[in-house]
Amino acid sequence: MADWRAVGEPIARQVAAGVPQPEALNAAGRAPLRFVPQADLPEGQAYEDFIFATGQVPTREGLHDFFNALCWMQFPLAKKRLNHLQAREIARAGVGQVRGPVRDAATVFDENAVLIQTSDAVWTALNEHRWFDAFVGLRGEWAHTRLWTFGHAALEKAVQPYKSITVHLWRVPQSVVKTELDAWLAQDLTPEKLARKPFSPLPLLGVPGWWLANEDPAFYADASVFRPRRSSRLSEKPYANAEITPMA
Repeated sequence: MADWRAVGEPIARQVAAGVPQPEALNAAGRAPLRFVPQADLPEGQAYEDFIFATGQVPTREGLHDFFNALCWMQFPLAKKRLNHLQAREIARAGVGQVRGPVRDAATVFDENAVLIQTSDAVWTALNEHRWFDAFVGLRGEWAHTRLWTFGHAALEKAVQPYKSITVHLWRVPQSVVKTELDAWLAQDLTPEKLARKPFSPLPLLGVPGWWLANEDPAFYADASVFRPRRSSRLSEKPYANAEITPMA
């Protein structure tokens, strides 16, 4: 939560004091659009389309939409890019039961992505689900690994953490500096790349230093959390597991 504290805590204090969440978020003046009550979303209009058309984000009370708003403040260019991609797909294909590969991936990214900047060795081990190698054998590499949580559902889960929280990694090149991260990400989120779903799952509490229990190598022996790699046929939809299904 460290990257979010300076901005988030003053807003959270206002909400706790009784200020409506959209009002408290707007008062911060850090987002490129406005937050409005959920009731402002017209019946029958898609959420992403409404944001694109009006520059307003329907916002419910509670942590889920609170973290979504903070993400608009932290990553305004990338969030705007995701919204434009969603709106374009809605204009092209309409709103149906099946989102299509680009909207699927954009939704997963928005809800559950964690950005990672790490060595080739760590990335390969994570991508191949060689968990012991990634977290124990290469543990020293994590001192030089940088993680940024993007997904607001992932942030909400981390408030009350449990071992099976799983996020979706999106790799950031080592050459990208923090001040350029948002702009780089907005450029990197192309329809073609999203449609390929280049995510790699990460059991969040396995990150060295993020959970005391993982100092014991036996922590990673839990195959119900640190699962072997499945075939591509079984992992086409990145949120097929109910654990990471985006909220309605």
